[in-house]
Amino acid sequence: MFPFRVLNRETVEEILDMASVIETVEKAYTLKATGEASLFPLVFHEFERGKADMDIKSGHLAGANIFGLKLVSWFGANSEKGLPQLIGVVMVLDSSTGVPKGILSGEPVTCMRTGAAGGIGAKYLARKDSQHLLMVGSGHQAPFQIMAVLSTMEHIRKVTIYNANSFERADRFAKTIKEKLMEKFVSRYQDQPDYYRMMAERCEIEFVATDDLEAATRTADIIITATPSRAPLIRKEWVRPGTHITCIGADMEGKQEIDENLFAGAKVYVDDVNQAVHVGELEIPIKKGVFRQEEILGEIGQLILGQIPGRTSEEEITIFDSTGIALQDLLTAEHVLKTAEKRGLGSVVDL
Repeated sequence: MFPFRVLNRETVEEILDMASVIETVEKAYTLKATGEASLFPLVFHEFERGKADMDIKSGHLAGANIFGLKLVSWFGANSEKGLPQLIGVVMVLDSSTGVPKGILSGEPVTCMRTGAAGGIGAKYLARKDSQHLLMVGSGHQAPFQIMAVLSTMEHIRKVTIYNANSFERADRFAKTIKEKLMEKFVSRYQDQPDYYRMMAERCEIEFVATDDLEAATRTADIIITATPSRAPLIRKEWVRPGTHITCIGADMEGKQEIDENLFAGAKVYVDDVNQAVHVGELEIPIKKGVFRQEEILGEIGQLILGQIPGRTSEEEITIFDSTGIALQDLLTAEHVLKTAEKRGLGSVVDL
């Protein structure tokens, strides 16, 4: 009675490219800023503390006539069973009828939209002449963050990679990331020769690993943190004036990647105020009383639309607390579903 499209991981990965996801995520942010999109309460459950959990992020984009949810589970022991630790699905429904439009693999959507958020934070808050990106974390999310920043910031000349647990892993990452960026992201633009050449040139930069986070922080223009840390990695005294920081890793209570004292005196922006103060990087500084919720300048969608001021000097430190919101997933998933329909991809099933 209700036909809808089902897309597996391979198909979703085939469709998604960073440029279109950045554009889509910007739209999701601005729909929220204009009141044409809203979030539903976050659902989180731990099956076994520190070993297995799941969360459901959901929302309604009236401006796109869709609503839906993303369910992501993490089971740490899955790697021993030959299964991925992170498994997720996104469901998109028509908000005028409630009829399902599609269901698709959630991991590639999550990876791309999270990367896009880092690129958008840099685009609107970093100094335009920024040349040095410090990537704190060399895990699965790191290539997406790097590609998004290279897509939005044209003057990046050096990317430094830091892994808190292993310099060797960071070094391996640095030695292979250029090839991965070309293969995973840039190759998708071969049918757009001018854009392909531009992005290929942006990847022809220096990638280097470090075991000295302090030294790297002191020379960085843009810092992105994407780790599961529960203790600050970046100290306030290391960060030079004019630096932009995007915090990606803090997405549940107790996580922290940067010194809470960095927020005092910085210009702070979020993707969603309520989520950021409860489960984002802002949770700890607010609980410790070094920063107040009222000091948040606003949400990133408001900044994109010019409703609130952004960077106004070369000396300001800016922070984007990106907790990840369902609107990013849903609008990205809607883009994938529309593209899949045009190309005849996936399976159409009847509910």
